[in-house]
Amino acid sequence: RSVSRASPNLTFVPACLPPDPAEVEELQRFVSNSRRLFVMTGAGISTESGIPDYRSEGVGLYARTDRRPVQHAEFVRSASARQRYWARNFVGWPQFSSHQPNKAHLVLRDWEKLGKLHWLVTQNVDALHTKAGSQRMTELHGCTHRVFCLACGDRILRSELQEHFEALNPAWKAEAFGVAPDGDVFLTDEQVRNFRVPACRKCGGILKPDVTFFGDTVSQEKVSFVHQRLAESDSMLIAGSSMQVYSGYRFALAAREKKLPIAVLNIGPTRLDHFASLKLNSRCGELLPLIV
Repeated sequence: RSVSRASPNLTFVPACLPPDPAEVEELQRFVSNSRRLFVMTGAGISTESGIPDYRSEGVGLYARTDRRPVQHAEFVRSASARQRYWARNFVGWPQFSSHQPNKAHLVLRDWEKLGKLHWLVTQNVDALHTKAGSQRMTELHGCTHRVFCLACGDRILRSELQEHFEALNPAWKAEAFGVAPDGDVFLTDEQVRNFRVPACRKCGGILKPDVTFFGDTVSQEKVSFVHQRLAESDSMLIAGSSMQVYSGYRFALAAREKKLPIAVLNIGPTRLDHFASLKLNSRCGELLPLIV
């Protein structure tokens, strides 16, 4: 696959020092000693592709705005909440879907090809690992590039839904103000008032991104599958995540219980700094390419 290797976009990346050679050596040793490496990635691996995260100090969505992501219950219950969500998503989609993998995504793909990486779990919904070519992978929270019907389960591509939006709203236009981690943008209530949202083509049900919204839970089947992949692994690397969300953190707790060595690569503190074997405070796209 041909993937752009352009310079990283650091707009949403917190400031940090260049990798310390001693830390590079430590991570190199960690990866070299691993035979079945389990990797979990978070929003911090995609910030260098120009996608903001929620929690980074100074540059994350929570630090820059008072905006919060849509809650699952609100989306399911309220037609106006769905109209607001989809109007914003419609405006943001062309830009959000155009983001490309950065060096960190490509390194993890290469580790898989070389047999270094046993399984990759991403908490991200941006499809960048898929675009990079990773295959031994679970998207823990789903992916914005897919949409499904809450009633009948029918699935379509998000790109296909964009065409439906355009057909239903030929004269509707809105200028976006800023972009959020899930492709959402900032629009006023006035702007979204006349936006029309299509129903499921098969049953007329509610369409929802194939994403675990805040307030929802990851399916037990998926959790069990990831636990099985972790049980087959001999070490764990967390890249670009503070692990504040329990759906991902539980696997770090399971790794600790199994006494697996755990390395953490993240700018800023994480929830498992006190029990990680190794903590590195660097950009994923700057440090990971140094590991051979």
